[in-house]
Amino acid sequence: MRLADRTAFVTGGGRGIGRAVALAFAREGARVFVVARTTAEVETVAGEIRAGRGGGAAAHAACDVSDPRSVERAFEAAREFYGTDGPDILVNNAGIAESSKFAETSDEFWQRHLGVNLSGTFYCMRAALPAMVGRGWGRVVNVASIAGKTGAPYIAAYSASKHGVLGLTRSAALEVASKGVTVNAVCPGYVDTQMTTRAVENIEARTGRSASDSLEAIKRMSPQNRLVTPEEVAALALLLASDEGRGITGQAINVDGGTVLS
Repeated sequence: MRLADRTAFVTGGGRGIGRAVALAFAREGARVFVVARTTAEVETVAGEIRAGRGGGAAAHAACDVSDPRSVERAFEAAREFYGTDGPDILVNNAGIAESSKFAETSDEFWQRHLGVNLSGTFYCMRAALPAMVGRGWGRVVNVASIAGKTGAPYIAAYSASKHGVLGLTRSAALEVASKGVTVNAVCPGYVDTQMTTRAVENIEARTGRSASDSLEAIKRMSPQNRLVTPEEVAALALLLASDEGRGITGQAINVDGGTVLS
């Protein structure tokens, strides 16, 4: 039980990577508070945790991470659930990924990606870090992307937002390194989630390829010729959230089958 007596706040916790992280943390003893814009999904995940082996402690709330007021309301609800001044562990997983030609990228499209992926990560870190520093122990795991280390056509807004997450991660990590708090990022490649399903649909629409051919094209981007699973990303997040990961901070660790070697 590597996270026994720890509390965790997971954004985008209703499906995919966020759900896998919430379940993995709960299995290791954490009391988990899951948030997302879609209440029904996080309600289901919290129910899964409570119904699991040992009946883990879990609660949920609706939260739009791009809205600082919504973030503060969610953290206040979490503090009531934990009975403490804030979570021990924060996992910033909420995110969006859409594609657009650069010249056709609208102001709204650009701001939407920065608002959710970058500002949302900042708002949640700002809400969580003071209590972590105050108690001398804390873990922040930001779910970025290999797109935060490289570029690709049609994802300028997404890639820029994830590059920003890495800068935020590194700067915050150095600021709290002597306080018992670590801040890291995980950088997945294509993961077997609904986000990848939408990417397949985009390739279909743009190229006329079949869904199976489009999926194979995505898989071939990885030297392992496969999609990463949400559970693989969750396993890395678990290491970074545990005492075993205390010597790792300010890092951006790829989980991508060798796609990006940096």
